Amino acid sequence: MTTHLQPPVMQESLLDAGGRKIFVAETGQGAPVLLLHGGGPGASGVSNYVRNIAELAKEYRVIVPDLPGYGRSGKGIDGTDPFGSLATGIRGVLDRLGLDKAHLVGNSYGGACALRLALDTPDRVDRMVLMGPGGIGTTRALPTAGLNSLLNYYGGDGPSRPKLEKFIRDHLVFNAARVPDAVIDARYEASIDPEVIANPPLQRPKDLRTVWKMDFTRDRRLSRLPVPTLVLWGAEDRVNRPSGGRMLADRMPDCDLYEVANTGHWVQWERAELFNRLCADFLAGRR
Repeated sequence: MTTHLQPPVMQESLLDAGGRKIFVAETGQGAPVLLLHGGGPGASGVSNYVRNIAELAKEYRVIVPDLPGYGRSGKGIDGTDPFGSLATGIRGVLDRLGLDKAHLVGNSYGGACALRLALDTPDRVDRMVLMGPGGIGTTRALPTAGLNSLLNYYGGDGPSRPKLEKFIRDHLVFNAARVPDAVIDARYEASIDPEVIANPPLQRPKDLRTVWKMDFTRDRRLSRLPVPTLVLWGAEDRVNRPSGGRMLADRMPDCDLYEVANTGHWVQWERAELFNRLCADFLAGRR
């Protein structure tokens, strides 16, 4: 496994994208690739892809935003349509960077953001890689223990480091021993930002209409989506069920599926070498 935990030096900016402030870090040259991070407590773009940025930047212009509500980006998203709100923010990033089209790579919440952006505006997306994306069959079964742990983080007695460590070690990864304490410490400090506590960016939906909007398998546009897509799903994912990968492959007209053995929800982190190779090749059309 790759042990490098420091990203390369990156150009940083705070963009005004559609009335929102969105933090972006970028490096490399070539076709633009946006890396969209997951929605766990304390998540951010660079930390989510720390084992991937340098490798992908050898071939691509790698652009890593903090999703709205996370990291150094402005807080608050539309709770009635979370995926749509995220997609609008990232489409605003494309506009501000002058990009008509880009590749999208999305993990979990970021995968849901990428998929929604592609469904709403397929002409803006070249190719797409999704790792355990949210919103796949979510109304067809009860939430997993991992998803419940994530959604309950700010509830009850509020956020705490033990609570976050349990989520990461018990649900996010397959091999808990491989997660350094420093990763948990950094995530915890980010998760207790007062603005985030006041308005967590990932909450349990309160309205049935919102729940239905957040299940892509009920969206008829999925079967017509022309964007070539690679789905990577950890076979031991305890947050989003691996069966979601088969659902996407069955419904999307141009979708490759790769199920990764002995891997949890964090494919790009746990299996960095495999992810980097598959992602780089797929985006280049070397499938």
